[in-house]
Amino acid sequence: MSEIVCVAPVGDKCGEGATWEAETRSLWWTDVNRFLVHRYDETTGAVASWFFDEPVVALTLTETPGTLLVALGSRLIFWEPATDTRRDHGHALDGWPGVRLNDGRCDPLGDFWVGSMRNNVGPNGEPGEAGGKDGILVRIRRDGRTDTLKTGIGISNTLCWSPDRTRFYFADTLADTIWAYDYDARTGDISNERVHLAGFGRGLPDGSAIDDEGVLWNCRFGGGCIVRIAPDGTVLGTLEMPVRNITTCAFGGADLSTLYITTAAMMTTDSDRLAGSLFATRPGVSGPDAFRLRS
Repeated sequence: MSEIVCVAPVGDKCGEGATWEAETRSLWWTDVNRFLVHRYDETTGAVASWFFDEPVVALTLTETPGTLLVALGSRLIFWEPATDTRRDHGHALDGWPGVRLNDGRCDPLGDFWVGSMRNNVGPNGEPGEAGGKDGILVRIRRDGRTDTLKTGIGISNTLCWSPDRTRFYFADTLADTIWAYDYDARTGDISNERVHLAGFGRGLPDGSAIDDEGVLWNCRFGGGCIVRIAPDGTVLGTLEMPVRNITTCAFGGADLSTLYITTAAMMTTDSDRLAGSLFATRPGVSGPDAFRLRS
């Protein structure tokens, strides 16, 4: 495994949503509390940022070139960065601003899955208190139908599918638990919920990536590491990070063998100087390309 490099010291209050785009050799991610989307250009090292009018919690690539699906706190929008054109997707979250959307990803069928939580972001991005079990997990199909897949969630996180498309992984940060499910690649349905990892002891589960061997790389908020979990639930080891709050990660680079890692500056101390930066490392494995929203 190569050294961990800070590639963009952007000072995100809560970096999230790491997503690799091969066509532009770019890593997209968000800062929830500053209402930002960033793009890191791997070729030049430049970072571009765009402002939004509410928390930006997740994003995904679409099959339409130049268009992203962006999850805001209250709703989904389509966004074209080249012209900064924004238009409503049509899905809005009931209960906003008491609750908000959180982690979201596309599944192998091209449908968008997104979870929610009690809103802990104020009107100007100020941090608030999370808690309760107000969150839900939904699947938004291409025809606009919405299926509720799980309720009673504290903080929705970690939406990943195994490379063979037979498993789905999901986490509740406040429950300190990651679950595994059987995934039906024909219908997109999940079943047979079981605990994949609980009570790890270092921080709480945030976002995750999965590698080509089916190992889950789970970021630990407050734990200063990423834990590697085998398909059978065995902990294989940790990737030690130079900051405390690790939020999401994604495989990228020309060979999908660079792991990009977002972090959070909130809930840290002044000694955590690089908190909120984007990091990169070469862990010795590759990951599958991100699924895209189908039109």
